[in-house]
Amino acid sequence: MKTIDRTAISTLRFLSVDAVEKAKSGHPGFPLGVAPLMYTLWDKFISYNPKDPAWFNRDRFVLSSGHGSALLYSMLHLAGFDLSLADLKEFRQWESKTAGHPEYGMTPGVEASTGPIGHGFAMAVGMAIAEEMLAAQYNRDGFKIIDHYTYGICSDGDLMEGVASEAASLAGTLALGKLIMLYDDNKITIEGNTEIAFREDVGARFAAYGWQVLRVDNAEEIDVIVEKIAEGQAETNKPTLVIVRTHIGWGSPKQDSAAAHGEPLGSDALAKTKEQAGWPLDQTFFVPEEVHTYFEAKHELCAQKQAVSEELLAAYTKCYPKEAAELSARLQGDVALDLDSLLETFAKTAKTSTREASGEVLQKLAALLPGLVGGSADLGPSNKTDIKGASCFSAENRNARLLHFGVREHAMGKILNGIALHGGFIPYGGTFLVFSDFMRPALRMAALMGIRSIFVFTHDSIALGEDGPTHQPIEQTMSLRLIPELCVMRPADALETAAAWQIACLNKHKPTALLLSRQKLPVLNDKVAVVAKGVARGAYLLSPAATDATCVLLAAGSEVHLALAAQEELAQEGIGVNVVSMPAWDLFEQQAPEYKEQLLPSNLPKLAIEAGVTLGWSRYTGTEANVIGINKFGASAPGDVVYEKYGFTVEHVIKRVKELL
Repeated sequence: MKTIDRTAISTLRFLSVDAVEKAKSGHPGFPLGVAPLMYTLWDKFISYNPKDPAWFNRDRFVLSSGHGSALLYSMLHLAGFDLSLADLKEFRQWESKTAGHPEYGMTPGVEASTGPIGHGFAMAVGMAIAEEMLAAQYNRDGFKIIDHYTYGICSDGDLMEGVASEAASLAGTLALGKLIMLYDDNKITIEGNTEIAFREDVGARFAAYGWQVLRVDNAEEIDVIVEKIAEGQAETNKPTLVIVRTHIGWGSPKQDSAAAHGEPLGSDALAKTKEQAGWPLDQTFFVPEEVHTYFEAKHELCAQKQAVSEELLAAYTKCYPKEAAELSARLQGDVALDLDSLLETFAKTAKTSTREASGEVLQKLAALLPGLVGGSADLGPSNKTDIKGASCFSAENRNARLLHFGVREHAMGKILNGIALHGGFIPYGGTFLVFSDFMRPALRMAALMGIRSIFVFTHDSIALGEDGPTHQPIEQTMSLRLIPELCVMRPADALETAAAWQIACLNKHKPTALLLSRQKLPVLNDKVAVVAKGVARGAYLLSPAATDATCVLLAAGSEVHLALAAQEELAQEGIGVNVVSMPAWDLFEQQAPEYKEQLLPSNLPKLAIEAGVTLGWSRYTGTEANVIGINKFGASAPGDVVYEKYGFTVEHVIKRVKELL
């Protein structure tokens, strides 16, 4: 190991543990053990430009072991990103750029929000898919304008998680040769040695997945790490896992113990660690001048790499102006969609399920948006998420836009997030609504990062029928509405579905969940103009009372039609009620107070109708008692029978309205 390498690694180690010590919070063991891996990747392999972190053809790096964030921040600081020593000193403090776990959009150089173990690994798989797909679509002979790697560091914990296993299996199947993960094999978890719960042969498992598996016996031998990463680059038909034997808390009195994981070393142990490494004891956040000079000298090379890439792109633009313009638009992420054209799809349709309507809209969108890619967790024909005529992305076919995720809902969600983070795509993925429980962490992280992932959930209520309570969502709709910054849309018909898709595609900085019916529903073609104007506001007056309104019926999804039918019969008795469709609560909450009062007058009683839990609707009805819903699990029977038995009938709605008057 060269002297500068050794000094730079020590700098990374002690910048990180000093940050943890000052914060009195964090994870010192990871940086002490993994600093050689981080340094080797960033110094010898990763293409980046700290002066332009968004340079598109950069390599991507994902720290799946997000608890080791102090090490990543130290690396980004040395590499020249806009992250100062002052920022490192504010580690884990209010409004700092150095949060306890890496957060996308907060810190320059952080490619993904990580911390929930296994998520970063799966997002890295998504990024690698995106690179391969985009390269196949736009590269031409002599013009490899899309050409970068996805690197990551993962831990024992990551590889215990099911989401990482799901993603790794798919990555091997897809032969993602430009994905290289370094495994921090320190054999320690919070509760002790991995022997207590994790004795499998990880290398054999990954080999079975179709990965190239390489080993480094000593993390301090960076020449060997360099050799193995280079082998990973040379293997173009398999992703690579480099298993590196590390020592958590390296060089400290707590080395190789769980005590090194999640708390500061303490002043005495830190002093002994620095002394053992020959590091100054009288300085904190110390960066030797030679280390500063070494990394500063790399800035010109970083800029040159970007310049060469952009010169190639300029030449490509001259030869392929159409493709270059399309690629540029995709990377910007802005889209324009004519809602009227989407609504016109159903001008002659009397009745269809919203899942079928979604499938029809998807075909139109696919023709308009080359960046729209996705598929389903083995439910494409049922979710209606297949793009007709589109080929399937595979190890043999990179120039494709349809993804088969297999029965891997959690990994699908994280892979969609990785594709969205990479850029150039609007990714979507489908499964049944009840299985959104498998994907909830992915939805939450998409919302936290503010990215455009689209989650298509079909079979949205007890009306799916015979499959019974295991497949009938009850609490899922409301639980998804609890996730901040997730746009949850439960459309009432084909027209609302078209509008929901438009909103999802335009929501550049927000994920969307589309909740769709299996059963056929009437198309509101007599109310096209009202629907077109109203859906984007989250809730709107779909059908005003013919006479003075005495009550407001609120509903979402299929229950909107029940409200309309009840309104018609009540009108025959001289009772006027307004019907408000509420496809998206979060959009409605963004409206002005005046609009909310106009739609839901405080002087009128309200009755909400939804085939799900009643909890939550009281914010609009004033009391949970004024909700027709379901607070128990479903039952196996034909859908219309279950619907009736659970009280979703016109007669029941009329009875409840009259009780309010």
